[in-house]
Amino acid sequence: MTEAPFSMKLVAAGLVPDAVVRWKIRGLLAERLRAEEARDKIALAEELDASPIAINTAEANAQHYEVPPRFFELVLGKRLKYSSALFENADSLDDAEERMLELYVERGKMSDCQRILDLGCGWGSLSIYLAQRFPNARILGVSNSRDQKAFIEARRIPNLEIRTADMNAFDPGATFDRIVSIEMLEHMRNYRKLFGRIASWLEPEGLFFVHVFTHREFAYPFEVKDESDWMAKFFFTGGMMPSHALLPSFRDDLTCVRDWKVNGANYARTAEAWLANMDRHRAEVLELLRDVHGPDAPLRFAMWRVFFMACAELWGYRGGEEWGVSHYLFRKRGAADE
Repeated sequence: MTEAPFSMKLVAAGLVPDAVVRWKIRGLLAERLRAEEARDKIALAEELDASPIAINTAEANAQHYEVPPRFFELVLGKRLKYSSALFENADSLDDAEERMLELYVERGKMSDCQRILDLGCGWGSLSIYLAQRFPNARILGVSNSRDQKAFIEARRIPNLEIRTADMNAFDPGATFDRIVSIEMLEHMRNYRKLFGRIASWLEPEGLFFVHVFTHREFAYPFEVKDESDWMAKFFFTGGMMPSHALLPSFRDDLTCVRDWKVNGANYARTAEAWLANMDRHRAEVLELLRDVHGPDAPLRFAMWRVFFMACAELWGYRGGEEWGVSHYLFRKRGAADE
């Protein structure tokens, strides 16, 4: 039986309108900002350096991927991109996914004939896109989910290899022209150690492109302190909210060549589209959840809905200027400027 907060059970019972849920979420976001003003930034930096590369990896994997791939086929866009899309010059979720993937190629300076490592490849949105766009490139995608590996391998794309691995122990056994990471670093803790490994996997002139969600000023871990922290407990155990300045501050092995900010309104629209898709396919989604959670299926359905609402409200907060998405391009320390 799911140990959900009592308030979530009221939502599942249909006793709390979405407008009230969203109002409560915005209140919690305001509380979060007040709390982060007082956080000891030096203590957080020391905590990150003392941590493993990633924590709670098994729990984090189960939280998002315990449901079958069909769930994500119903909820996400056609590329199955489980991260922010880009709605500039795009009206639909499918078009917005394509726009963001195109932007990765441009900002990451990716091209044909390269060896490219995709860390945290998810359902293959970027790995498959790159393999299809660049048929002479060799793509290695890494996921910690066996379901994702099987799902991508069923496509039988000849220049794409998928491996499952825990990032604490992963070693590709090769070097790459480009390494990309799309919304994986939020699940990491010891960035200094991870960046040292990534630098060792880059060719001398190689580049590392990152897409990560961030807060404009504050970095903080997702922690479970009370009932209001249900999102950390059920969806993001061991996760981090980096600040825009956090990742470039780890300069031992990598140097940030360029950084960009993507307004959070794009992610808000992405999450709203996921919520709309979920509601549109309510009957089938409930059946899928029933196969996994039995009588808790309506409660789990409600939790996913509130999760998507929380994402939409967070990234839409203050017009998308508070929380958003950051892109970075790193090179090996000491390498020549591009």
